[in-house]
Amino acid sequence: MPLTKLAFKPGINREGTNYSNEGGWFDGNYIRFTYGYPERIGGWEKSGSTAFEGNVRHMHDFTTLASENLLFMGSEKKIYLEDSGALNDITPIRSTVNLPANPINTSGGAGSGVVTVTTSTAHGAVIGDFVTFASLTAVDGLTTAQLNKEHEILSVPTNTTFTVNTGGSASSGSTAGGGSSGTAAFQISVGLNSTVLGPGWGAGTWGRFTWGSGSGSLAGNTLRLWYADDFGEDLICNIADGNIYYWDATNNVTTRAVLLSTLSGASDVPAVARKILVSDVDRHVLCFGANPVGSANQDPLLIRWSDQESAVDWTPTATNTAGDLRLSQGSEIITAVRTSRQILVWTDHTLHSVQFTGAPYVFGTALLADNVRIAGPNVAISVNDLVFWMGQENFYVYDGRIQPLPCSVREYVFDDLNTKQSFKFHVGSLASQTEIWWYYCSASSSEIDRYVVYNYGQQIWYYGTLARTAWNDRAAGQRSFPQAASTDNFLYNHEYELDDGSQTPTVAVPAYIQSADFDIGDGDQFMLIRRVIPDLSFSGSTDSTPAVTLSMQSRDFNGKAITETVTGSVEESSSDIYTNQVFLRARGRSVNFKVSNSDKGVNWRVGTPRLDARPDGRR
Repeated sequence: MPLTKLAFKPGINREGTNYSNEGGWFDGNYIRFTYGYPERIGGWEKSGSTAFEGNVRHMHDFTTLASENLLFMGSEKKIYLEDSGALNDITPIRSTVNLPANPINTSGGAGSGVVTVTTSTAHGAVIGDFVTFASLTAVDGLTTAQLNKEHEILSVPTNTTFTVNTGGSASSGSTAGGGSSGTAAFQISVGLNSTVLGPGWGAGTWGRFTWGSGSGSLAGNTLRLWYADDFGEDLICNIADGNIYYWDATNNVTTRAVLLSTLSGASDVPAVARKILVSDVDRHVLCFGANPVGSANQDPLLIRWSDQESAVDWTPTATNTAGDLRLSQGSEIITAVRTSRQILVWTDHTLHSVQFTGAPYVFGTALLADNVRIAGPNVAISVNDLVFWMGQENFYVYDGRIQPLPCSVREYVFDDLNTKQSFKFHVGSLASQTEIWWYYCSASSSEIDRYVVYNYGQQIWYYGTLARTAWNDRAAGQRSFPQAASTDNFLYNHEYELDDGSQTPTVAVPAYIQSADFDIGDGDQFMLIRRVIPDLSFSGSTDSTPAVTLSMQSRDFNGKAITETVTGSVEESSSDIYTNQVFLRARGRSVNFKVSNSDKGVNWRVGTPRLDARPDGRR
């Protein structure tokens, strides 16, 4: 019988059944498609040797006038500027206080480094906050170097006491000291790493756009999110539904950000904002979901903007362009995304366009659509002036009109989501591969553990498992690799070589691609498979003898359990381009085809293998 070519359609298709997708790919991990053929993705390595505090949920790449390419990273605990692998802590200081005489008590006892610190007034700190001491003197065997540094607060017994671990070893314990000139600089309080839901629909503001689950409260029950944008060479950032901060590039990267309202010339700076953006062309800073001028209460539909070319002047006058507008529909602004022509703004059920119009109104708004929903505040992205986002039941694109994206893995993704943690969902692009990656929590996970990819160049979908909490593509050639923050608290360079650099030594990235079931004819007879003529490329492998495993699984009837699994190896060597043929013996009414690797340094791409199969009896 002549050989049968296995020419599968590109992309993974999980709509319908395994058998109904005959001629396509049904499952995979760590793979992509290039020119319609599946291959494994690149590997990753740690960008630096220092772990960051918390889970980074937002990153922003920008360059100073001194040509420093910096990466803003915001977690629930701190904010950083990453510079060539080094992490610079720029977390704002909320207050610096003078400590009373002998504020340190070695309460942990002899041999312990835990001390109780007393303040003269209420400190306002919570467990997990960070404080930096200065000018303390040695006490009970604890040195000045162990005391005068940053500490994480372990407990808060009273509003004027808290405990920290100095990392030292007290001689006797229960000894007071530290001198009379000590100071304590308290960083802004830490936020939550997960959304804590309350009872009932609409119990908190954000709850109105989730999938009908109990909702969070903005006053402490929603995980902390940061947003950042560059204003010239400087950086402006905010806590979602919190304060706005500013980092001045004329200082060095170790200088902390400060409240925008404390800068010289600051006037009516919003006290709270859901998200900030800088309008590129006209150079206004926009706050979405801000408090009105003269009020401290947040208006979830109000958009305010500063005077042109000013980050500090927010007072509307006849001689400047500061102002505001309120969206006409919706209950609250969820997020906003900038494009080259406009800013798109999502509320809980509408989509609006905000555009610079010039004097006298400066900005204008138009309702683009009603009954439009978005899955979370970080799942929309602008790519090549198209805007893609994850909705609550599908993926969408805006190209002048709103259209659902045909998605061959829609049920696979949306039937297995932890919607209670949708604030953690996020999106990033990989322009070199024409890919958009959405990261999300599966139904059984409270943290990011999966991704789904839309390749807008080939208009196909694929997915996999990976724990990445924020993504930054290589920006205009400034960075050598796309980068992602991981749940292990390290920043990773992606598309770097072929292996998983999260461990030492590195380990293999176990990539695989598996076809849907297929049969001979219409499946009215059994087939016997005797061999496979592989069509594989190992180009780019670093292993001297790269190899993959070919597997065939057979079934007697559609939907029934696998009755037989057979495997073989395809190997490249110096004497052979690759193994010419793999002898497998599998018998069944339908079979599927799988390629996988388990070794380091193996790069592969599947072409069009051929199968030696003939009709056969049922044993």
